[in-house]
Amino acid sequence: MASSEDSLGLLIARVAKELSRAFDDVLVGAGGSTPTWQVLRALAAGSHRTQADLAAAVGVRQPTLTHHLDAMERAGLVTRERADGNRRVQVVTVTESGEHLFLRLRRAAASFDGRLRAGLDDSDVAHLRRLLDQLEENARPD
Repeated sequence: MASSEDSLGLLIARVAKELSRAFDDVLVGAGGSTPTWQVLRALAAGSHRTQADLAAAVGVRQPTLTHHLDAMERAGLVTRERADGNRRVQVVTVTESGEHLFLRLRRAAASFDGRLRAGLDDSDVAHLRRLLDQLEENARPD
């Protein structure tokens, strides 16, 4: 429970860390992880096929994404092929196993979202989104 003495930044950082851990635990229980979920989700959106596009969509640097894709490829969740006409570009494709995992992770993520929304109505969620957007904007350097 938060103390009224906690700074807003400290409170948000603590809650974000707890939510992140809890979310990852749910995804691990479904056979995945947060990075795997983020990559599969971006690929399911359909417009992020190259590693550079995926890195931007997931919000990580390309070397970090490469690390995750290496593990996902070893697990049979994705394949990578060099793009025709530009051998430096790799195109990422979800395998059938990756599709099945995506569906499990999507159900797990939706269930977790439902837990988070317990006791909140739609207007509470909309208000929270506005507040978080404002805090994100406030945190950006001038």
